[in-house]
Amino acid sequence: MEAEGFALSLDVPGYRLIRQIGTGAGSKISLAVELNTRQEFAIKHVLRDVPDGDKFIEQVETEYLVSHQLQHRNLRHSFSIHRLRKRLLVREVAVVMEYVDGLSLEKARPNRLNTFLTLFTKVAAGLDAMHNAGFVHSDIKPTNIMIARGGVVKIIDFGQSCRLHHRKARIQGTPDYIAPEQVRRLPLDQRTDVFNLGATMYWVLTSEKYPTELRGPDQRGGINVLTANKPIAPVELNNKIPLALSQLVMDCCKSNPKDRPSDMRQVMARLSVVRKLWTKYLEGLRGPKPEAREEMERPSAALAVEAADSMAESGAPGDEGESPAMDEDPLARDKPA
Repeated sequence: MEAEGFALSLDVPGYRLIRQIGTGAGSKISLAVELNTRQEFAIKHVLRDVPDGDKFIEQVETEYLVSHQLQHRNLRHSFSIHRLRKRLLVREVAVVMEYVDGLSLEKARPNRLNTFLTLFTKVAAGLDAMHNAGFVHSDIKPTNIMIARGGVVKIIDFGQSCRLHHRKARIQGTPDYIAPEQVRRLPLDQRTDVFNLGATMYWVLTSEKYPTELRGPDQRGGINVLTANKPIAPVELNNKIPLALSQLVMDCCKSNPKDRPSDMRQVMARLSVVRKLWTKYLEGLRGPKPEAREEMERPSAALAVEAADSMAESGAPGDEGESPAMDEDPLARDKPA
C-alpha cells in the first residue's frame, strides 16, 4: 500500500484503501471499505521508521487497547489491530476504526447556545462512560471532538488515554488545554478530563485559549491579556454568555482538582440547568412582564450550581436517554473532510 508521505508495507486483509482522509501524531488515516460488507471504516497507519516513531507506535497501541473496550455512541470504537514485525520488533501498526464522516469541533464551532449545550452534553456523556470503564482520555480538545451530520458527536484519539489514577512518566497533553496535574505529573482522574473539557468550552465560547500552566503571556508573541495567573471569565470576554455557563467553565478549569465538578455527571447536570435557565430567559423576553426579563437577564450562577448538585445527587444528570437533537446542523453549509 502507498499513503501520502510514506510507503506502507502492511496490508490489512479484507479491506481496500480508498483515499487518505487525515493525519494524526505520526500517522496517516485512510478511508477504507470492507470487501465483504462494503461498509466504510477508517484505518490509522503508523510507522516506527519516522522521527519519534517509537512514541507514535506506543500511542496507537494505547488507542486500540482503550477504544476497543469502549462501546458508547459518543466514543469512536476500534475494531481490530494489525502489526508488521521485523526481527521481533513492531515496525508498522494499522488500526481499523469507526469512520466518522464529519468535521472536528475546531472546524465546526457551534454558533447557537442550544447547539453548544447539546454538543457538550454529548461529549460529557461519552467521557462519563469512559470514566465508568476505568479510563481517562487526558487529551480532550477541539480537534479530538468530531461532529457529523444529524447531530452525531464522537470523541476520538485515545493515544494519550490511561487508567484512572495513573501517574505518567512524562508530560503529555496539548498545551492550550492541559490540566495542572498533567504538567506536574500527578495521578490523573476524571477531573483531569473535566479541566480539558472546560478549556475546550472556553475556546468555543470566547475564541481565546485558556491560560494553562504551559502558556506564558508572550508564548505567541505580542501582548496577551490572558496570563497564567489571572484567567478572564468567558462572560467578561463575551457578555452574551449566560453567567451560569461562564461560571461552569471557570469551575471546570480550577487549578485544584478538588475545586472542579467531581465528575461528568455534575457537568451534565449543570449544562442541563443552564439550558433550563436559558429557556426561561427566552420565555421572559417574549412575555409581557419586563421584571421577568430583568430577573433572567443574567441567569444566576449560584442557582445553577445548587440545582445541578441536587440533580446529580438524585441520579438525574440532565436530559434522560438520548440527548436532544441539535437545533441546527453545524455541517449544513460545509462538506465533510
